[in-house]
Order: sequence, then structure tokens, then C-alpha cells
Amino acid sequence: MSFTDQNLTPAMKQYMEVKTKHPDCLVFFRMGDFYETFYEDAVVAAKELEITLTSRGVGEKKAPLAGIPYHALEPYLAKLIKKSFKVAIVEQLEDPKLAKGLVKRGVVRIVTPGTVIESAMLDENKNNYLMSLVREKDLVGLTLTDLSTGEFQTAEIPLDKLNNELIKFSPSEILIPLSLKEDKFIDKEQYCVYTYDDRHFWIQKAYNTLKEHFNVLNLEGFGLENKKLAICSSGALISYLQETQKTNLSHISNIQLLNLNQFMVLDSSTIRNLELVKNIIDGSNRGTLINTLDKTVTPMGSRLLRKWLLQPLLSLDKIQQRLDSVEELTSNLLFREELKDLLDEMYDLERLISRVSYGSANAKDLLAIKKSLQVLPKLSKLLQNVKSDLLKLKIKDLSSVVKLIEQSIKEDPKFTLREGDIIKQGYNSELDELRELKTNSKKWLVGFEIKEKGRTQIPSLKVKFNKVFGYFIEITNKYSNSVPSDYIRKQTLVNAERFITEELKHKEDQILSAEEKIKYLEYDLFMKIIEDVKQESLEIQKLGQLISKIDVLLSFAIVASSNNYCKPEINKSFNLNIINGRHPVIEQMISDFVPNNTVLNEESSFLIVTGSNMSGKSSWMRQTAIIVLMAQIGSFVPATQAQIGVVDRIFTRVGAYDDLSMGQSTFMVEMNEAANILNNATENSLIILDEIGRGTSTFDGISLAWAIAEFIISDIKAKTLFATHYHQMNKLSEKYSLVKNYNLAVKETDEGIIFIRKLLEGGTDKSYGIQVAKLAGIPQKVIENSKKIMQKLELEDEISSKMNIKGKYKQENQYSLDSF
Repeated sequence: MSFTDQNLTPAMKQYMEVKTKHPDCLVFFRMGDFYETFYEDAVVAAKELEITLTSRGVGEKKAPLAGIPYHALEPYLAKLIKKSFKVAIVEQLEDPKLAKGLVKRGVVRIVTPGTVIESAMLDENKNNYLMSLVREKDLVGLTLTDLSTGEFQTAEIPLDKLNNELIKFSPSEILIPLSLKEDKFIDKEQYCVYTYDDRHFWIQKAYNTLKEHFNVLNLEGFGLENKKLAICSSGALISYLQETQKTNLSHISNIQLLNLNQFMVLDSSTIRNLELVKNIIDGSNRGTLINTLDKTVTPMGSRLLRKWLLQPLLSLDKIQQRLDSVEELTSNLLFREELKDLLDEMYDLERLISRVSYGSANAKDLLAIKKSLQVLPKLSKLLQNVKSDLLKLKIKDLSSVVKLIEQSIKEDPKFTLREGDIIKQGYNSELDELRELKTNSKKWLVGFEIKEKGRTQIPSLKVKFNKVFGYFIEITNKYSNSVPSDYIRKQTLVNAERFITEELKHKEDQILSAEEKIKYLEYDLFMKIIEDVKQESLEIQKLGQLISKIDVLLSFAIVASSNNYCKPEINKSFNLNIINGRHPVIEQMISDFVPNNTVLNEESSFLIVTGSNMSGKSSWMRQTAIIVLMAQIGSFVPATQAQIGVVDRIFTRVGAYDDLSMGQSTFMVEMNEAANILNNATENSLIILDEIGRGTSTFDGISLAWAIAEFIISDIKAKTLFATHYHQMNKLSEKYSLVKNYNLAVKETDEGIIFIRKLLEGGTDKSYGIQVAKLAGIPQKVIENSKKIMQKLELEDEISSKMNIKGKYKQENQYSLDSF
């Protein structure tokens, strides 16, 4: 770019001032009906948005240019935000018609992936989190907000737990101090990470920022006084929002101190392996637990369900409270249907009222709030006799808000606020008078045209209007000789002439003046209505939270009733007893799902299950973990009976994959996950281990599997399900009384094998690998050859055993209990 102040136009000087202050942003510069981008921004915008790249000016003043219509901002903005760009929106701060000289312009907002509030750019079923992080040694201050709902949470966590929280909250944008730019405590390839000036993270600056925003004398009421890093990350986040959004943030009215000790810990492996919110294969929610459980009818409920699913409770009382609520709902079908119908009439109150507080709401948003609040009397009546506290609707009377919107906002308002046509007739007398003037003017124009036709005797005379010339009289050339002398020529066309008269000009001034006044007055009236509604924003936020909670509990009840779930008995014991448990997702996909029991207690806490691939080992272990998790989020479970002692963590080492992005092999990933389990599990945890040690040689694999099992049994003492193809592991039951052997039944026939998928006590030494390969479609020639090779190996092994010769095959595959 080559320019100087001397060769820039006044408008371009305005642009360069903004770009200099915001070099990391694409600047969308409002000029008339377009948002323009210039220089490098124009080149980027043209490429990313697939719009035309042109230029503005000539010679030294020539600059690359690319623009979009102002009314088409959202879809183009969405494309850029999706690609992690930051966009500074520069608006005209005064009416160009009234401006003296250059129109005043300024940045009204900086849009980033974590600060999106436009409904069209948000997933209504998922929170859009912006996260702020600050690190000091092995401790991290973490704060997150969803600007679209006003949620604001903070915590201090150990550095090694950060990844779990990143997976859980899946932030769209992460803010870190500039000084931590090179720090590798966060994967900058996986997340959209921006740096921010360190001074905003300084403790005194952050503390004062929070005090000023929340209008408090100190932070004791939020429980933050001794949480230095939480204060630093929270204060920086508020500063960032104030700097980028440049508007009222009153909907962020509270800081919730996250007590992570009240939730079950779910690490990234468990969230992935149990497919709670994402399908491992394609990343969608198909075939996931959330897809099975989510029968919510409001976006608020769907978002809350996701939170609950990733934060199972540890409090017995809170779990029981949710379960009792679900039980009350499942016991009454008619009540459930009535409640569902009423909730279905609710809009997304959390995001609607946030847009009101934020100042971005339109007339249709207010109508959605009104329609939602109109449901309240019927909803309150329906819930007045419920027993569960979670289902009670304790809320302030909001009928005044309904009345205000009902009286003021038209039922079919225009989307754009400054175009008028949003305020009802009868709400404001001045507006009514202006509208009357405009209406009478139309009648006057019709009468004027009739009068002029009679006076001039010109039948083709027409009174018309366009934005360039205003009102005018059009006469075809055929009657040009009949034009009166008091007509003033305005424009010559090929086949006609256009004229104006003093009388028409005077009326035009009245009409256009009325139209402009109507638009300005309607906008002012609307903003006053917004301010009045904003006074009840906290109550409406609270209502949204109550509705979302009821919606989730109703969803649990609907799923439980539809799928024959039972109410689990939750206690503080070590025991886990599931009778006829089923996998909630898989049973939806097949018609002949086989239920199985899971019994874990102090006498039998380590279950080893052997058997063929495809026999159902992994599904049974996953379903056990999922049933425990479902119970601790307050849901009924797919079983005929379940007694579940609260677990503090669920660990899963299931499946294998190469983490190529981190340069890690299948075995390294397997060992990392195993190490995480061994270092963090407690006796109150549930551990799921599937084929541990299979990523290396047989000798190494079985040695590791045996040692890991013994460590869990002797040192951790956690409830454990252990699936393996190493049949020698069954001998652990001879050494430890709490180890029990099981297998998934397989029936052998002349044609092959049939998977019974029933869990039976006792181990097995058959893997049926060749039979499974045949079922998978391996060519028959390969199958037959593999059988011959296996027979040969078995014969060699038998001979070696008799001769007590430790051949290669003997060394790698034959072990006795004494070996360990």
C-alpha cells in the first residue's frame, strides 16, 4: 500500500484512521447503501466472499475496493466469522442528508467468532462460548461467556485439567495474554486463539473492571476475593467485550463461580469414546447420546441438556431432585402432553432478552417475547400443583411487558427499524397525525391529477414519484403543445416530458417531511419501548432459565416413557447393580437388542470379559458407563432395575486411533490414556478398559495388561470392566477373589458362528477371528489358507510344549500364572 495524508480523500482518511487502530480486523466501512473494504482488506474480502474486486479513485489515489449491500451484511459476515476473521463494523453516525461536510463515521462493533449475537449465525441448540485464559505455573484462570445469553462463569483449575474443560465447553474463541502467545499450554491449531494486551489481565485493573461493570464495592458476593487468576481472566474478558462491542452489557449481570468439584469429571477420551455429543466417525450428532435424549421443544432446553450431559452431578440430593421431577412427569401422560404444547409456544427467551439488553433487538424479537410471556398464565396454572420444586414456576408478574408490546408493536412489522411501519396506530398521537397527513396526501395527489387533467384537457397526464426527482407530472410528447405555461420542465424523456408546479412542489415537501418524521419518530418510540422492556430483563432471563430446566426434565420423561426406562436408585455405596441394562443409542437402531446385567460390588469389583470380536463386549461396557452417566444427570435409565453408587469419574480406554496431528501412534495414544486413568482414578471411579496392550507385541501387550490390571485391583480399587483377547488374563481370578470372569456368548454351527450377545459367567479362550473375518467378506481362499496356518501353528505349539522347547512361538504366546 502506498499513500500519504496528502493524496487521500477525506473519507479515505477516515478509513485509514480506523484501520490503523484495528490492524487485526477486516474493516467494513459504511458508505451509503454499501459496506466497503479497501486495500488489503478488499483483496481478502473479494477472495473469501467471492465478490468482485474493483478500485476507487485514479492515479495515486487509486485503491482496491470490494463492497457488499448493507442489507446483506449477515450472510457475508457469517462466512468471515466462520473462517475466524475479526470484522470491525464502521457505521455512519449521522444522517448524510443532515451532515455538514463529511459524514461522521465510527466503529460501532467488532465481530469475532465468540461475540456473535445474530440468530442466523448461531446454532440455537448450542452455546457460543468466548473463553478467557490466564496461566500462572500449573494453575489456570478460566472465564467463559455466551454473549447471546448473558451467561458468565469462571473457575481456577489445574493446568492438566484444562483440556477437559475445552472439550466440554468447545469455545468458538479463546482470549489469552499477549505474553503467553508462544506458550504451548493450548493447541492454537485446534482453537481460534486471539491475544490481548497483558494490562487487561493485571489483577488490579481486572478487579476494578469487574467492580465497575457489576456495580459492587468488592467481589466477595461472587466468591472471588481469593481467586486471583479467576479475577484476572474475568476482568480481561469484560474489558474485551466493552472494547469490541461498544454497547450496553447489562445482560451480563452475574458471575457464576464454577465449582468443578460438584460435577463428575469427564475427560476428552470419555466424551469421545462414549459418543456423548459427537459421532466418532463424522463428527455429527447422529448416533450420539444427546441425539437420543434430546426431545426438548425450546432452544434454551436443548442448550441446557448439553450442559447437563457434560456435567453429571455428584450431589446425591440434586440427582434425586431431578429424578423425582422426571418421575412426576412420567406418571401423567396428559399433564406431559399439555406441558409440551405450552413449552412449544415459547421462543428463545434467553437470546431474545439478551438482544434487547444488547440493543440489537428488532420489532419481531419483541413480538416473540410477547408471545412467550402470554403463555405464562396457562403455564403457571398447569404447574400450580406440582410437587417437585424444579417444576415450580416462581416468577414475577410480567403482564406489563405483554401489555406494552401488545399496544405498541404491529403484528407484521418491517424487519429494518429505520424504515418505519413497526408502531401500531393509536399508540402515539403525534405519529398518528403524521400518518394521517401522509394518507390524506395520497388522496390529495389523486385529486390533483384529476384536477390537472380537467384543466389541461390532457388525458395522458400522470402524477408520478421516484427517489431521484420526487413527485412530478408526466406528459407524453403527443400533448406537448398543450402544456400550461405554469408547468416547470424537470426532465426530458424519449417519449415524454416531466414537469413540476409550485403547488405540487409545496405538497411534496409536506409529504416527504411527514415520511421522514414518521421514520425518525417510530425509531425513537421503538428505542423507548426497548428501554422499558429492558427494565425486566433480569426477570425474563430468570424465566428463560426456569423454562429450559423444565424442558430438559420433560425431555427426560418423554424419552423414559417412550423407551421403557426405569428410575435408578442412587446411593453413596460402592455398588453398581444394573438388571437387563441396554445401550440407549444402539437399541434405537436394531430391533433385537439383547439386555445384559452388570453387577459390581466390593466382593466383585473387577470384571474380565473375553470373547469374539463383534460379540458385544464393547457395547456392553459402554452401555454400563452411559447408564451410570445418565443416572447422574438425573435421567431414567434403559434397564428394568438399577442401583447405582455415585461415581466421581468415568474413565474409558476404548478403541484405537492414530493421533497423527500430534505425531502419536495408536499405542502411544493408548498408553497416554492408560496413564491418565492410573494417575487420576479413585476407588469411587468407574473404569472401562477395552483391549489394553493390543497396540504392541503380544509379549509386551499381555505384560502391560496384567500389570495395569493388578495396579487397579491392588492400588486404586475402582469398579472396572476389562475386555481382552488375552485369555491368560482370566487367571487373575485365581489370584484375586474380587476378579470375576465373563464372556459374551457365541454359538458355533456348521455354517459358522452366531452372536448370542448374552453375558455369561466364566472366561473363554476362543476369539473366532477367522470366523469373523469370513463374516466380513474376506475371500474364501484367504480364509482357508488362514485355517491351515492356524492348524500348523497349533501343532508346532503342541510339539514344543511336549518337548519343553521354548521356541519363538512359545516365547511370545505361552505363559503361566507364575510368569507374573
